[in-house]
Amino acid sequence: MKISVELTLTPLQDNFEPPIIDFIKKLRASGLTVLENPMSTQVYGEYDRVMDLLQSEIKEAFENLDHVVLAMKMVKSDRSGYEPHF
Repeated sequence: MKISVELTLTPLQDNFEPPIIDFIKKLRASGLTVLENPMSTQVYGEYDRVMDLLQSEIKEAFENLDHVVLAMKMVKSDRSGYEPHF
């Protein structure tokens, strides 16, 4: 089963960019389809692969940061090829 996941990692600290960049680089290294925009990062692929990756990377990010928020949305389908038609 294919899924699409949108993530927004928000470290609650002054120097917030390095942990976000590290998180995104690890997602990119997974071999899954990863797309970014200024507001969020999207990961696309098979459910088990995506969830295994997210479980380990979210856990690591939470262990390395004192205060952090992660917003996540999931869709059951691969929406990586979505093109607006309007």
